[in-house]
Amino acid sequence: MKELLDMFLTFAKIGGFTFGGGYAMLPILQREVVEKRHWATENELMDYYAIGQCTPGIIAVNTATFIGYKRKGYIGGIVATLGCITPSLIIITIITAFLRNFSELAAVQHALAGIRACVCVLILDSVIKLGKKSIINLPAFVIALGVFLGSLFTDISTILFVVGAGALGIVIKLVERRRKAC
Repeated sequence: MKELLDMFLTFAKIGGFTFGGGYAMLPILQREVVEKRHWATENELMDYYAIGQCTPGIIAVNTATFIGYKRKGYIGGIVATLGCITPSLIIITIITAFLRNFSELAAVQHALAGIRACVCVLILDSVIKLGKKSIINLPAFVIALGVFLGSLFTDISTILFVVGAGALGIVIKLVERRRKAC
């Protein structure tokens, strides 16, 4: 029960203090789930995040569900998910009640612009950290570069990039095994 409460509170903290969507949640997930609590490894977190992109719903919520399920089965998945979404539900309810009245204020607009800039830096920081750990050889670099350029210059769906990169990773591994067998 103690771990379920800790899981709820951890994901509530993550959900309550992350602004900017699922990608902005990645640095906090890394710190809380991988570094502090050791509920998942860096690779597992990246895998959950990738799968979370391919499944319907919010990436961060899907990732929380995977981590909760890994730790405590179905009940862990439910508790982690509820922890992740509860702060957002409360905050959105409060904001919608007041935002209509204050959205035109310069201070509110400047605060939101500052938050957006901060979120961009946090995302970039996570990308760099994850890139250092996952782009470990030339094939991984080529896949990452291809996805980066493809996403930059095309409107191809994220799902297709993830599925294509996964398929390419499998093909590369099969080719490497055949070369070693010969």
